[in-house]
Formats: sequence, C-alpha cells, structure tokens
Amino acid sequence: MSYIGAIDQGTTSTRFMIFDQAGKVISAAQKEHTQILPQAGWVEHDPLEILRATEAVIKEALQAANLKGSDLAAIGITNQRETTVAWSALSGVPLHNAIVWQDTRSQGILDEIDPNLATQITYKSGLPLAPYFSASKMSWMMEHSPTVKSAMDQQELLFGTIDSWLVWNLSEENIHVTDVSNAGRTLLMNLETLQWDDQLLSAFGVPRQALAEIKSSSEIYGYTSASGIFGARIPIAGIVGDQHAALLGQLCFEKGESKTTYGTGNFALINTGTDIVRSKKGLLTTLAFQLGDEPAKYALEGSVAVTGSAVQWLRDQMGIINSSAEIEPLAASVADNGGVYFVPAFSGLFAPYWRGDARGVIVGLTRAATKAHLARATLEAICYQTHDVIRAMEEETGVAIKVLRVDGGVTQNELCMQMQADVLQTDVSRPVVAETTALGAAYAAGLAVGIWSNKEELLSQWQESNHWTPKISSESAAHGLEGWKKAIERTLNWV
Repeated sequence: MSYIGAIDQGTTSTRFMIFDQAGKVISAAQKEHTQILPQAGWVEHDPLEILRATEAVIKEALQAANLKGSDLAAIGITNQRETTVAWSALSGVPLHNAIVWQDTRSQGILDEIDPNLATQITYKSGLPLAPYFSASKMSWMMEHSPTVKSAMDQQELLFGTIDSWLVWNLSEENIHVTDVSNAGRTLLMNLETLQWDDQLLSAFGVPRQALAEIKSSSEIYGYTSASGIFGARIPIAGIVGDQHAALLGQLCFEKGESKTTYGTGNFALINTGTDIVRSKKGLLTTLAFQLGDEPAKYALEGSVAVTGSAVQWLRDQMGIINSSAEIEPLAASVADNGGVYFVPAFSGLFAPYWRGDARGVIVGLTRAATKAHLARATLEAICYQTHDVIRAMEEETGVAIKVLRVDGGVTQNELCMQMQADVLQTDVSRPVVAETTALGAAYAAGLAVGIWSNKEELLSQWQESNHWTPKISSESAAHGLEGWKKAIERTLNWV
C-alpha cells in the first residue's frame, strides 16, 4: 500500500492529511495560527508560525498513522491562494508578515491605475482590479517595507504565495516554484501564455526575478530534504490553490462539471475546459488546473462573502443559537420562512452583484415571526446566494448543471442541502470524503508519481455519501426566488 501526504494550508489553520491508494483518509492533524490585525482592513500572518505549524501537523499525522516519512510516495500542497509572502533569497528569512487575501490596504495603489490599463490587466489576467489579489500586496510591500525595499535593491527579494513559501522551506534545494492555479490569482499571469506578463509586471512594478517559476499543478518539482521534518527524500509533486484543489477532489475534470464549497463564504467553480470564458456577469475567469503535460483547464468562479458566517452571526452576535449545529432543528421546527427573508450583505454583496453599497437586511417581519423563521431564512440565504451564482455560471457557459457537487462544513446540515436542491430545482450530491481540498492536492501528487495511472482510475473511486433531489414544485421555487429578489433590492444603495 502506498500513501500520499497532503498539506492543506488555509486562512485560519494548517492540516496534514494522509490518504491511501483508495483515496481514504488514514490520519489527519490540524493546527490554528494567529490572525494578526494591525489596523482596520489589515490582515497578516506570520510566515514562520505557518511553517512551524506545518511541521507540527506533519509530525502528528505521521505518528497517528504509525508511519515514517519514507512511507509516503509523494507530497501535495494546497493553500490559501492570494496571500503573499516576501523573503530573502540569501537567508530565507521573511521580510514582512504575509499579507492575507482579505487585506484591503493596497486599494489606493489600484485606484491610481489608468482605466485603460486596468481593462488590459483584467483581459490578460481574467481578474478585476482588487486588493484581494497578490500584485498590489507586492507593490505595497516594496513601497512601504524598508526590509523588502532593501532586498529588492540588492536583488535578493523573493515573492510567493504560501505554496511557494512552503516548497522553498521543505525542498532540499530551496526551489522557488508555484503552479498555474496560484499564479493565476496574482494579477500577474497571462491566462493565454500561462507565464508572467511583462505589461502586468510593469503595471505593479514587480521584478520578474523575484517571482517563482510557473509549473503545472501535477509534476515532480523537487524533493524534501532527508534532514527535514519528513526524514526522507520524498517527491513534492502537486501544488493547487485551495478552491481549484476542491474541484480536483470532486473529480470535476471535464467541461461543465462544477463544485461548490460551503464554508465561511461559498466558492463555486465550473470547469470551462480549454476555453477562456470572459465573464460578463461578475464571475472571475480563472485557471482551474493543469495536470502535467495536458492542456490547462480553465474555470469560472463565483464567490459569496457570507454563508456559514451568517450562522455564526446568529450564534455570536444575536445569541439565537448556542452552537452552529442548533440551527438545523430550530429551522426545521417551522414549515416555511413565514415570509421572512434575510440577506447577510454585512460588507456588501459579492458575485454576481458586486455591490459594495449593500448592507444586510431582514425583511418581511410580522408579529407571527419567530427565531425559528429567522433561522430558516438564514439557511435559505445560503441557498439563494448560491443559486444566483450557479445561474450566472449556466448563462455564461450555456451549460446546465445537472448535479451540484458540494463540500465544506455547511453540507453536514441536511436541511440546508435539501433546501439547496429545492431552490435550484437541481440534484445535490455530497461525496464520502468531505475533505476535498486536501484530497485534490493528493490526487495531483499521486498522478504525478504514478500512484494513480490516470483520471479514470480516480473516477472509479468516487463515492457519494448523500444525494438530495428537489421536493417542491418549480412554481413554489419561483415564488421563493421572487421574494429573495425583492429582499436583495432592499439591500442596495444603503452606504
């Protein structure tokens, strides 16, 4: 039996998971890291703390499985995507805290870019100009951090997303690489050439030599050091950004296949094959993945800011529930929402609206409304927001999604998933292995070293844990959506 290790480095924690050849979880370990918030709108991570956490969970998971590093056939890495690290090529020491994808400090840099140039940047990269992406974070560090500026002047500056930082530290030769899915989230990679683009680099003042070499998502990039945490030379053979890894973990290899991850927010991706579909409906055009020498696959991505965190809001701010698990029986205690709609636009609306002026509303209240109706409206808000993104995807691709593949914490809520099937009037499917992000990284690495001979072998392993079919009529679904659209209108122009 061969095993694959997967590092899943996320926004709040780091996991290491070990899978066998059947794609089953053998062991896992997880460790949180500090969220550094220097001022409003700023979010940072300590790169060394992330590295220490990674080493700790690797050691713990290997011990739990009673395995040695040498028992692993390969390592895959998946990561929070746009978060950016700067470090010295000479010392390997971080030059600044990592600036996290949520950080908005670099908005001013983007505001100064000429609108015509902005249009060209979006066309080449597939992404709108937003501080969410890596390029303006790099510009900010070069402008405001003396250590970063000094390293740039001495030509020892290295920039990378978290995958690059981990590979640099885990590999025996300190290799500086990234994959197309992560490079495609920087605003610096040309979607057509899959390489750093001179015009984009110039727009943000980023020196090419500071950036990692762009590789496919599935190949042997290098080997871990025998003197390192694994105690053996193991191929590092998969790198995939987290949402793209979930697409792989859900085995959405072909055009028209999609997955939706339900977490703090929601991320839906649909595979558009080798076609670059330039969105007109507020979706992101992005690189999905590239498996070795195969042609790269592209995707459309729709993101919803507040889904699972709306449940946390009911728990932490409103005190309506004591634990997130309580929302399901509370919402199930009423037959419908009682006319109550909740739009959790706490900091605006993401796809497909992109309205920063929106704010959250609860509408349709009467004396008969109870906390159970609000709980049900909260679950419905998750489903309606997902509906809006999925419909936009279908319109742009001309492909009807026949089965929505789902993963993430919220999918354990059976009532919510039934509501999702009802709202979409589409079947919803959840896999046996819920950790699809780590699994996708494992698949990428395993394919590169021959643990799995081809994609068909992986497809034969996929198992479903639950399946939901619509239980209400299309007329009832349409009526609910009509109320939702009216509620959305009430959120707009608030700020």
